[in-house]
Amino acid sequence: MAPPAVPTGQPPKDVLNTIWRKNEVFLDIGSYSIGSFVMVLWPVVLIFIWMGWAMGSESLDALYWYGFMCFCGFPIMMLIYILRCPVPLPVRFNRQRREVCVPFEDGRYWIVPWEQVTAQAVAMDSVGQHGKITQGLLVVGFRNPDPDAPEKERDFSLGFSCGGGETAMCLWECIRSYMEVGADAVPASRLGRRPYAETQVGSIVTSLFKGDVLDVLHGVFFITFLGTYWAEKVQNWKLAPPPELTNPDIIEWSKPLPPEQWVQRSAELEVAISMREAELAAQQHTHSSRFT
Repeated sequence: MAPPAVPTGQPPKDVLNTIWRKNEVFLDIGSYSIGSFVMVLWPVVLIFIWMGWAMGSESLDALYWYGFMCFCGFPIMMLIYILRCPVPLPVRFNRQRREVCVPFEDGRYWIVPWEQVTAQAVAMDSVGQHGKITQGLLVVGFRNPDPDAPEKERDFSLGFSCGGGETAMCLWECIRSYMEVGADAVPASRLGRRPYAETQVGSIVTSLFKGDVLDVLHGVFFITFLGTYWAEKVQNWKLAPPPELTNPDIIEWSKPLPPEQWVQRSAELEVAISMREAELAAQQHTHSSRFT
């Protein structure tokens, strides 16, 4: 998908809450999706609880407990470990300088030109006794600007388990559209403690008072079977607020510039974007013609 960072044809959608901060100068992107981890783990725990209840405590054999430890026990221990660790720092995209700051825990950081950032939608297939399972990732890569860096320090990447395909494009568009279109083109951050009416429980209560039974059932389903209530609480605990980039040099780099000092996109990218927009417009016209 990049380079060049041309439109994908998909709208920007922050499906994994990757946008941690957004303003007119920079966009902070994080790959710490602790809420998604909880939502994946919760249904599995419910299944094993139901199986244990259905089988009865006297019928729980070694196979059950082996499966429980593999699919619930180890992930729960992993979750506890992750919660005890500090949240990784976000990657900062500066649209006025058209640069990206990649910070590291030891205080080092890279300043990477935006037009050198890579983006790939990666699909991985695994075959088991229940058939083939396809897992998709969005991988955003950054090259160390130091040409003399050791081999193991030449590249850094962010990986997002978003399912690949159009979802990966939507997630990438959150970054690309911010840098190439503007801050208003992408969703606002959904991190932080929100008003009660916007919380998992509060939205259900609000819908109940409005008489929207379908929305109430929708909310109850998500809380009960996907654990969205606990996902929200864990996310607020770890990411409200998200970690700051405190290096004085990065703080200075993140300050706004006068409009006349804003870096403009390269001529090559300008041409590539124009060609891609024309291609998308032609595709849209062809698609519309089929239904008229």
